[in-house]
Amino acid sequence: MIRLTALLFALSLAPALAAGDYDDLPPDLAKAALAFDRAQVAGDGKALKALLADNYKLVNSANKVEDKAQFIADYTDPDFRLLPFTLKAPVHVVWEVGAVLSAEVDYRFLQKGKPGGVYFRFADIWAKRQGHWQVVYTGVTKLPKP
Repeated sequence: MIRLTALLFALSLAPALAAGDYDDLPPDLAKAALAFDRAQVAGDGKALKALLADNYKLVNSANKVEDKAQFIADYTDPDFRLLPFTLKAPVHVVWEVGAVLSAEVDYRFLQKGKPGGVYFRFADIWAKRQGHWQVVYTGVTKLPKP
C-alpha cells in the first residue's frame, strides 16, 4: 500500500514537473528540453551533467557568470530545492544543429527551508553535437512580476 501511495504521489507530480510546452520542437530536442526541466526540479546531477555541455556558461539573474560545475553544484545542493514551475510566453527558434528556447518563469525555491523567488526570462542556447542536444549557454534577465 505504501508503494502504491508513493507511485500515485509521483504520478501526481508529473504534470508539474513537465514544465515546458515543447510540441513545436523536433521530438529529440523536446525530449532533451523536458529532461532538462525535470533534472533541475529533481536536483538530478547525473542528468544535468549529460544535458549541459562541458563548456556551458550561465549568466544568472544577478549578472554573475557560472560554469557547468557551479550550475550542477547549485541544483544538487541539499539545502536548495527548486519548486515545480510553468513556462510562460515561450519563444523557440530552431535550426539544424542549434536552438534557442526562451520563456518567462516565476522561479520559486526553498533555500535552507526558507522560500525565495525571482521572476525572469531565460534563454537556453542548445547545440546538437554528435547526435545529442546539450545546453551550451543560458542567459537570464530579471523581469517585474506580472
